[in-house]
Amino acid sequence: MKLLVAALESELQAFPAQLAGFDRLVTGPGKLMAAFGLTRALDARDAADPYDEIVVVGTAGAVSDDVESGIYDVAAAIQHDVQDLDGVIGRHVSLPARVETGREGVTIATGDIFVDDADATARIRSLGGVLVDMETFAFVWVAQQFGVPTRVLRVVSDRAQDGATQVWDDVVAACSAQLWDFVQREYDL
Repeated sequence: MKLLVAALESELQAFPAQLAGFDRLVTGPGKLMAAFGLTRALDARDAADPYDEIVVVGTAGAVSDDVESGIYDVAAAIQHDVQDLDGVIGRHVSLPARVETGREGVTIATGDIFVDDADATARIRSLGGVLVDMETFAFVWVAQQFGVPTRVLRVVSDRAQDGATQVWDDVVAACSAQLWDFVQREYDL
């Protein structure tokens, strides 16, 4: 059994409510809600029968001109909205600077803000991120604590620049349909 995870119900709107071989979880947006929701789901699962894989789907903003529209596997996640005691941006005081999924793919920068300006995208690029979202770091870190393999699939919804919030509202349905088509092919559904 796998666990299909998204932050928002709208990101799963093209997916059937029941999907053979998958449980479904919607956590809510942001790192805290993602960590809390996934921790509760994994903790409630029978330890003798853990999930085979967590499959996270959702949208992301592109912060690099080299990233085109489409769906990306995430290899690693960093945080763009933290700093350590020495003031180093991207380093948390007690969490790793980077978490990895064990897959080939891109680096995503996670933070508790919807990135919508050029200065923020430049800062995120300087940290090594090419995509930006609000949950991936938390999802991957929690899954690691439970020893469950994780695959994160993010579809580019916007360019994380001025007006990205409005663009996201307009394109989330199409992004969900792209993700559903991809998941069907990847998992023989």
